[in-house]
Amino acid sequence: MGDGEPRVPTAIAVTSADMALPPQDERTLPAVVLQDVGRRPLEHVLAEFQSLLDQYGHVIVVCSQAAPASVERRLHTVRGLLESDRIALFRPSLPPLGLAVLARQLRQLASCDLSPGVLASAGRLLTHYIHAGALLGSVARLDHVPVGLKTHARSWMPGSQFGVVAHPVPQLVRIGPEAGLEGPEFGTWLLVAKGQQGQHPSDWVTGTLAPSWRVQGLREMPLPAESPGWWGTGRLTEFCAYLPDLSVLYQLVTSVRQSVCHWCGIDVIGDRCVFCSATPPVYDAPGGKAPVRGADPALGHRRDPALGRRRERRALTG
Repeated sequence: MGDGEPRVPTAIAVTSADMALPPQDERTLPAVVLQDVGRRPLEHVLAEFQSLLDQYGHVIVVCSQAAPASVERRLHTVRGLLESDRIALFRPSLPPLGLAVLARQLRQLASCDLSPGVLASAGRLLTHYIHAGALLGSVARLDHVPVGLKTHARSWMPGSQFGVVAHPVPQLVRIGPEAGLEGPEFGTWLLVAKGQQGQHPSDWVTGTLAPSWRVQGLREMPLPAESPGWWGTGRLTEFCAYLPDLSVLYQLVTSVRQSVCHWCGIDVIGDRCVFCSATPPVYDAPGGKAPVRGADPALGHRRDPALGRRRERRALTG
């Protein structure tokens, strides 16, 4: 791992203060908080982004899909008016707590010798190593995980609770003596954020789920403001299992071969440039075979990935 400063300074920005988690380690860089980006005067937001570009060179904005539509529109407007391919807008399908964890992982990696394009591409890779879910008092308004009719009916019964994993693979169980959720197959820490659980707070997440997932550490934080809207209820405890170690994150990212974006020329990993959104051109394969995407076949791994798994290549094509 490189011990010096990043080759090109890169800012990791979030759209609310509760998305800026406390540092995971001494190398975690602070997040840039874009407060009220959807409500402030456009000229003020433009000036803020121009200042960030002047200071850092590139800006990666991590934005929740639960954020108001005005925030997304404003971010696209600013990027268009500045005509800048140095602003990456990243909105993965993670619940708010999982998104905050991902933003912090990018802040950790921003201290390393990764170029802006590789750092931005790393966000798509690392989402596949985040297990994000919640303990819910109701699934009646849950839109992000399939809910069967019988489960939906049970959610109206007093005292019902449901364990849900929204990412990477949807799961839903009604809490009972045999209830369990499939967790990560590698060592993780668990971050927990408690909302309202009524008169009978549950310790199922910390007392049952955490031991079954064999987490190596557990920390608590306040519930993000966007979580009740994302999960469809304020009666919840949100949780997220993640990789905390910077050396493991770095090895995951650097185990994937880099390429150069054919449009903007920036270094990337995967099949899409996060800054300009370009994908590799399609070329005819030799011998009249089906077209293949990309000119360089060396987009796979240079060595065995961390954790002994081969999920990166699949993760980077989604």
